[in-house]
Amino acid sequence: MKTFLKLLISISVAFTLFGLYITRDGDIFTPIGQGEVFLDSGTYEAFPLPKYASEMLNSNYKSYFIEVEPGLKVHVLETGKGFPVFLMHGNPTSGFLYRKVVENLPLDRVRVIMPTSIGLGFSSKIPASEHTLDNHIRWINKVLEELELTELVYAGQDWGGPIGMGALSLSPNLLKGAVLLNTGFSASTINTDISPAHAIVKTPLVGELILEVFFSIFERLGRVQGDPASWTPEIATLYGKSVYDSGNSKAPLAMMRMVTDGPNHPSRPAMGMIEDYVKTLQIPAEIVWGMKDPIIGKALPSMEQDFPNAPVTKTSAGHFLQEEVPVEIADALVRVVDRVKNLESKTGG
Repeated sequence: MKTFLKLLISISVAFTLFGLYITRDGDIFTPIGQGEVFLDSGTYEAFPLPKYASEMLNSNYKSYFIEVEPGLKVHVLETGKGFPVFLMHGNPTSGFLYRKVVENLPLDRVRVIMPTSIGLGFSSKIPASEHTLDNHIRWINKVLEELELTELVYAGQDWGGPIGMGALSLSPNLLKGAVLLNTGFSASTINTDISPAHAIVKTPLVGELILEVFFSIFERLGRVQGDPASWTPEIATLYGKSVYDSGNSKAPLAMMRMVTDGPNHPSRPAMGMIEDYVKTLQIPAEIVWGMKDPIIGKALPSMEQDFPNAPVTKTSAGHFLQEEVPVEIADALVRVVDRVKNLESKTGG
C-alpha cells in the first residue's frame, strides 16, 4: 500500500510540474538582424531570410525590423514602389501570407508593406500574457508611424482585420481604401464562441495540451481551407518553423484566446473601439470572401453591413484565402487603389 501511495504521489507531482511547465508564460525572444535597409523614412535593421523563407520570394523584397518598443521588433516585408498598400495577416501566419497576392500586383505602381504581428513569423516573441488586442494594435500603429506614411489602402484577414483596422484607427487620416478578407469588426454582445476549436482551447491546460503537446497547429490548417491541398508541408514550415525555432510558441494559442467570446472578454473594449471606427468610414472598399471558411465564413453578412456599398467577390476558398485565390484579392486591391487615385485627382488631393 505504501508503495502504491508513493507511486501515486510521484505521478501527481510529475503531472503538476508538467502542467506548470506547459502553462508557463513564456520568455521574450528578440531576433537579431544583419546589415541595414534604407528607406525614405529612415534606416532599419535588415533581416536576411533563412533559405526556407527566402525561396518563397523573389529577390526584390526588402526584409527588415522596426523596433516598436525597447527589445520588441516587428518584421516587415516590403516590395514595389508607388501608392502604399498595407497588408495584415492573421493567426498563426505572417506577412508571407500575401506573397502570392503580391505576384499579381503592378509593383511599378504600388508599394506593398507586409508586417508580421509580434509573436509570429520572424517578429519578436513575447509572454502569453502580453498578447492583448490593445498591445497588437499599438505595435502595428507604431510601424505605420515609423514608416511616415501619409495614405494607404489596407487589406486584412483573420486577426489582421481588427489589429490592422485598430492600428489605423489611431492614425485615422491614413486610410483611403480597403479590401476586406474573412475577418470581422463587430464587438460581441452575447456569449458565443467563434468556432468549436476556439471554445475548446480557451480552457487552461486543455489548450496547451492540444496546441503545444499533441498537435502542431501549423500542420493541421489544411482543414480550414477550401482545398486542403493548398496547405502544403512547405507552407506549414514557412509559418511554423520560425515560431518553434524561437523557443516561444505561445502566440498561436494566446491569439486564439484573444478572440472575444462575450461582452466581458478582455478584447471587448478594443473591439468596440474598432467597430465604432469602422462605422465612420466612407472609403472605396471591396470584399473578397472565402465561402468555405469554417471559422469566419458565416460572418459575410456582418461585413456587408459594415461596408454596404462594397462589391463582394465570393470564392470557393477557405480561411487562408490568400493561399487559394490570390488573383481575386490582387484584382480587388488594384481596383480600390485606382478608385482612390481617381478620387484624389478629382478633388485635388
